[in-house]
Amino acid sequence: MGRKLLLEHINEPGIQTFEVYRKKGGYSSVEKALKTMKPDDVTEEVKKSGLRGRGGAGFPAGMKWSFIDKKSEKPRYLVCNADESEPGTFKDRYLMEKIPHILIEGMITSSYALGAKTSYIYIRGEYMYIVRILEKAIEEAYANGFLGKNILGTDYSLDLYVHPGAGAYICGEETALLESLEGKRGNPRLKPPFPAIAGLYACPTVVNNVETIAAVVPIINMGGDEYSKIGVGKSTGTKLISASGHINKPGVYEIELGLPVEEFIFSEEYCGGIWKDRRMKAVVAGGSSVPILPANLILTTAKGEPRLMTYESLADGGFATGTMLGSGGFIVLDETASIVENLYTFARFYHHESCGQCSPCREGTGWMEKILHRLQNGHGKKEDIDILVDVAKKIEGNTICPLGDAAAWPVASAVRHFRKEFEEAALVHAHKELVA
Repeated sequence: MGRKLLLEHINEPGIQTFEVYRKKGGYSSVEKALKTMKPDDVTEEVKKSGLRGRGGAGFPAGMKWSFIDKKSEKPRYLVCNADESEPGTFKDRYLMEKIPHILIEGMITSSYALGAKTSYIYIRGEYMYIVRILEKAIEEAYANGFLGKNILGTDYSLDLYVHPGAGAYICGEETALLESLEGKRGNPRLKPPFPAIAGLYACPTVVNNVETIAAVVPIINMGGDEYSKIGVGKSTGTKLISASGHINKPGVYEIELGLPVEEFIFSEEYCGGIWKDRRMKAVVAGGSSVPILPANLILTTAKGEPRLMTYESLADGGFATGTMLGSGGFIVLDETASIVENLYTFARFYHHESCGQCSPCREGTGWMEKILHRLQNGHGKKEDIDILVDVAKKIEGNTICPLGDAAAWPVASAVRHFRKEFEEAALVHAHKELVA
């Protein structure tokens, strides 16, 4: 049984309430931080832990905190990115719904470290029922002296607000999120300046994902050094994985980083194997924005080594034979799945969600959707496959924000590993022309 740090009490009746959460040791990281540690000490523990951002990029969280402009006399802000919306990724929603106080606790401890007096949880509009859960938890935290003025009798004060967005994938990008939070259209900003220098209302700001902020709670409780002993190499701690697709036990799992991918997919503790005793065909390991891998390459690297659930092992081989841990949205496809059909679904999503600010993304995602629609419906030609790859290359690396890359990488990898399926789809059109 793997170690649980975030979901340890997930099945405890009433854990959504302050009373039960507190009885299970909740808010101890706030007490420890505010009463025995200086703000910089908290940041140092997060650095020691090796915690990497759990939203997808995997950037070291403590280092990101250290970039905040402390010389500025402007207010500082912590903003929680709860705009989870990538297909296949639903672990933050699960955490906020089932155990909201761990996020509130993490927000208080992290805000103290950063010197923020006002913090925000920016959440996607489709999660309105979770907004109400979070607001109730915040209300309880205020009532029990963990938010507001002079928290626990110290000189630290914090106000925390939940801000629902209108429901746009692009607002998961931190600068687009800040634009939306300021009441503007959620278009990404050019960087630099980075949010740590000029973020919300042009003030020093740190934007962290839900799981990242929640992970600060066990880090402060157990110490950064102890946390860093969990995992492998630079992939430390535990990670929430939202598993879906053709598996026997879809759901949200907390794993210790370093778990073999094969064990995650086939053991009863986690996914329970492929449904209906079929063979596994492919896996999207980190949400729909990462390269898709065929079954042989998701289980072992090109060198023949067991593939592990770590940032490094999943990326081994680069995009030629590897992929990314990303947000932890683990989608499994069995032998009956159509790669072209699934890719078309992804392409429709990214075309719909492109903010339209950059020409390569605005036009390119539309072209990819049209070509995949043709191939999916028997109207495509063989030359469409190379056009598809060419469009993906022209998007990748040529947009203001990572949405363009997110749209291009699945396409390029799918053609790379499953080109035969695309050629078979094109043959349908050739056959129709021959018959005509």
